[in-house]
Amino acid sequence: MASQLRIPSPLRRFTNGNSKIEVNGINVKEVLDELFTQHPEIKNHLLDENGELRNFVNIFINNEDTRHNGGLNASISENSDIRIIPSIAGGSGELSPNELARYSRHITLPEVGIEGQNKLKSAKVLIVGTGGLGSPVSLYLTAAGVGTIGLVDFDTVDESNLQRQILFGVDQVGKTKVESAKERLSNLNPNINFILHNEPLNSQNAIDIIKDYDLVLDGTDNFPTRYLVNDACVMTGKPNVYGSIYRFDGQVSVFNFEDGPCYRCLYPSPPPPGLVPSCAEGGVIGVLPGIIGCLQANEAIKLILDIGTPMKNRFLLFDALEMEFDELKIKKNPDCVVCGDHPSVTELIDYQQFCGIPDQEEKNDEFGEITVSELKNLFDENKNPFVLDVREPFELNIAKINGTIHIPMREVENRIQELNPNNEIIVQCKSGGRSAKICKVLLDNNFKNVKNLKGGILAWSSEIDPSIPTY
Repeated sequence: MASQLRIPSPLRRFTNGNSKIEVNGINVKEVLDELFTQHPEIKNHLLDENGELRNFVNIFINNEDTRHNGGLNASISENSDIRIIPSIAGGSGELSPNELARYSRHITLPEVGIEGQNKLKSAKVLIVGTGGLGSPVSLYLTAAGVGTIGLVDFDTVDESNLQRQILFGVDQVGKTKVESAKERLSNLNPNINFILHNEPLNSQNAIDIIKDYDLVLDGTDNFPTRYLVNDACVMTGKPNVYGSIYRFDGQVSVFNFEDGPCYRCLYPSPPPPGLVPSCAEGGVIGVLPGIIGCLQANEAIKLILDIGTPMKNRFLLFDALEMEFDELKIKKNPDCVVCGDHPSVTELIDYQQFCGIPDQEEKNDEFGEITVSELKNLFDENKNPFVLDVREPFELNIAKINGTIHIPMREVENRIQELNPNNEIIVQCKSGGRSAKICKVLLDNNFKNVKNLKGGILAWSSEIDPSIPTY
């Protein structure tokens, strides 16, 4: 009965480099006898002086370990997949029989083998963000057998996440993302050590967190954290596997690897606040983070195994609508303020300020705030408050406060003549961030009575009208 015997990379020197050999036999012993006839030098590496299978060698038939299931007499049916899986000595990275079976498709690859699988098991990878990008990244690195995975996120699971954040299900809505992620990932692979960082990554903790990992995968969704991750990776000498998504476009690169550029070499400074909308503001097709996240996971595995050509000095662009991949060549900037020849940024800074985002105290000093309860009272008293909703049009289709006026944030400055600078204007968005920026724009254009709706429509839904959906 013909079957395929797969030879692991450490033993292929005895089989003229062949990774697969067609063999015949009704049990393991007959298959091995045929192997030894074709390649006699391999025999002493597999059998001891008594003709028994050595303790550090396992034979798997169709992913089932035969050592405790018949041994050399284990039967073989036609077209079986037979694998020789030798273990290696020493170290915490040694693979168990369960792991040898689990990762057999990896171990079969000459570029991976047992040595490579042990590299994956010994690796420590930090994933910043467990959302759209962090979901596929963490799932595939967990499945691949990366031994230690750190997860950084301080958010909770929201129903609007489920369109793209495939780590989570409806029963996890309202729970913390890192705990929910661990629950799902541990079920996928119980052999992984998960370290949870249920906190925002900031200038105070980034170095201490990142320094204990081998590499970092950037799954962030805002510029302050993206620049923070980059700078902390440079300062700790860790590769930064970058991914970014917006609407139908994705980007992938590997920064700060060997002598390659960092993120700041490509983008020395961020765009002005509000110029580039976030995914929450502009939307993202649900499959896009899966595509980009898988590419990030692929790059991470290549770095760990030291195989292939990493995305160093390369910047990948993906257009999901056109189904096009384009690649740009990028270079290290010798004048980069972080990774250049004479860096001027040698410690972490205030990244909110660097990205031009004022803190809450600065906002309150410049313009007032109004709560959703106070706004409801104005409506109830028929005072006809002027409420300017600056969200995107698609957001209005999901949720809207009746009686508001809509001008998208990006159009406000060009349509400012439609607003009366003498009126009290209450600016509203999803949660209060975009509306705060527009309050500042109005003040800069000599509007005197401007207020920000605290918490935006999310607060209105939570405290005033639960029938309005959140997103």
